[in-house]
Amino acid sequence: MEIKKNFELKTPDLGDTDKIELIKWYTKIGESIQEGQEILELVTDKAAFPVEAPFAGVLTEIRVTEGSIVKKYEILGTMELAS
Repeated sequence: MEIKKNFELKTPDLGDTDKIELIKWYTKIGESIQEGQEILELVTDKAAFPVEAPFAGVLTEIRVTEGSIVKKYEILGTMELAS
């Protein structure tokens, strides 16, 4: 029996800012992701921040849509880790 491991993609700590906007998903649900691949982009009042996949896998869920304001450590989506 194969055990599937899921990983929650969370908003990183981007410093002292109250407004973080998810402006773009570069990956769609069901697409394979390579470790280090840019999967989404966040922007604050100071700069844009691409977020890279910490592991290889498949994006299985998007919880926050483009244009949404998010909080630090909020779950943005979920990926299934490659075995």
